[in-house]
Order: sequence, then structure tokens, then C-alpha cells
Amino acid sequence: MSKIVSVGVSARHIHLSQEHVEKLFGQGYQLTEMKPLSQPGQFAANETVEVIGSKGTFPKVRILGPVRPSTQLEISQTDSFALGVKAPVRESGKTEGTPGITIKGPAGEVTIEEGVIVAARHIHFHTSDAEKWNIQDKQLLKVRFGGDRGVVFENVIARVSDSFALDMHIDTDEANAVLAKTGDTAEIID
Repeated sequence: MSKIVSVGVSARHIHLSQEHVEKLFGQGYQLTEMKPLSQPGQFAANETVEVIGSKGTFPKVRILGPVRPSTQLEISQTDSFALGVKAPVRESGKTEGTPGITIKGPAGEVTIEEGVIVAARHIHFHTSDAEKWNIQDKQLLKVRFGGDRGVVFENVIARVSDSFALDMHIDTDEANAVLAKTGDTAEIID
């Protein structure tokens, strides 16, 4: 049985805590939804912020909602060089010991001490999909991309939950390397 998954390419984005939303946009401010994302309940917000590193800035970084317990900026390795930040490859939410960044919004700015990562490539599995394919949460997978620049990505993290929808997430550097775009498919081979 082939294990085909859809691919989503994640451009740089930021997840904010409610405290930081209010510092950046004003007391009591709530994010507004621009469009839903592949994962149920998650959305790209209308709002953007500027992120400021030691070497460069990105003026319009999209906020993804809903708010999270802590603020986290997800960038590509190329973005890391441009900002002057040595962001490690990490699973989302695992920000201990990562570099910080300054974030500027229309009502203020905040500097976080940690929270900048290059997101580890991963596949979200609904529990039923994982069971069907005998895949365990946190299992490391190999995934084949076809085409003119076909490659096998190793160390793809399986993330299994009843609240997830089946979708593989790679960053823009990885997508560019294999000429992939959102909506393409790839095959889990191991």
C-alpha cells in the first residue's frame, strides 16, 4: 500500500502569545482570520509584524493563530542568515536555548529571549491515518519526492493527534531544493 501525503510549504511565520499580541497591537486585541490552514482550527491572520535581527529585518511576517502559550518565530535557514540569527532546527514548541528576536507591531515592540527556530520537517497525522499505516507519534520517517530534482528526506517527524489532518510540512528552502509547492504529494517509504 502506497503512503501518499499532501505537502504544505511553510513560509516564515510567527506564533504569538496573547500577552505579546496585546503589546504589539493594543490592550484586548484579538487576531482576525484571513484564511484557514491545513490543520483544523488554525489560521493565517490578517495581522503581520516586523522581526528585527542583528543583520536584517523582515517587515511583514504573517502571524498564525490561534494564540499560543509562548511566542515562536519559524524561519528557514536562508532567513536565519539574512536576520543574523543562528536558529537551530527544532520541533515546534521546543524553544529552550534558542535565540531571541525583536518583534515590532503597530502599537509597540517586544524582544523575546528565545523562540526562533527552523522548524523540523514533519507530517501531521490524524490518529486514524497513523493507525492505518502503522505509524507512531515521534517516529522518524523517510519521504520520497519525485520529479526532476527528486530526493528522499530523512528524519521526517511523525506528529500524531486526533486534532490533526494528514499533511507534510517543509520550509521554503526544502521546497525550493526539490521544486515542490503546496498541494504537491510525496510518498512515505520507511
